[in-house]
Amino acid sequence: MRALGFDPVDEARRHWAGHGWADAAPGMAAVTSVFRAQQIYLGRIDRVLRPLGLTFARYEVLMLLSFSRTGSLPLNKVGARLQVHPTSVTNAVDRLEAEGLIERRAHPTDRRTTLAEIQPAGRALAQQATEAVNQAVFTDPLLDLEQTDALVELLTGLRRANGDFE
Repeated sequence: MRALGFDPVDEARRHWAGHGWADAAPGMAAVTSVFRAQQIYLGRIDRVLRPLGLTFARYEVLMLLSFSRTGSLPLNKVGARLQVHPTSVTNAVDRLEAEGLIERRAHPTDRRTTLAEIQPAGRALAQQATEAVNQAVFTDPLLDLEQTDALVELLTGLRRANGDFE
């Protein structure tokens, strides 16, 4: 994609104000900027994970399971910790299981609960993917360290205020 000769978010903000929505223009610009930043980061991560056969959603599941004490978690906890809809968890788990990266298991003490358990191939792929994402994206988030810390702090406040955590 070729770079524009102007900032489209700034242009939209100008139009917003010009059409009588000046009070909403800063918020529109902020929300639109966050969405565009998400697209930029997701595109960078996808370029790294796609050759490994992963999406970011499936990568997150592998990493969550690899970080868990036992290598397994109930599916409802996977969804809660990743803050995604149960359908998204089911889709990611289905794909990872079909590829032999995780396995569904019955919970040992609660027959109503299904566990997702990472397999050795899943651990190996998670490690490989993490090394690639760290090198290509996370060590260079396109911001300096001070900006990165400020952004995280700002977004943490927004997430807390909207009930992501207490």
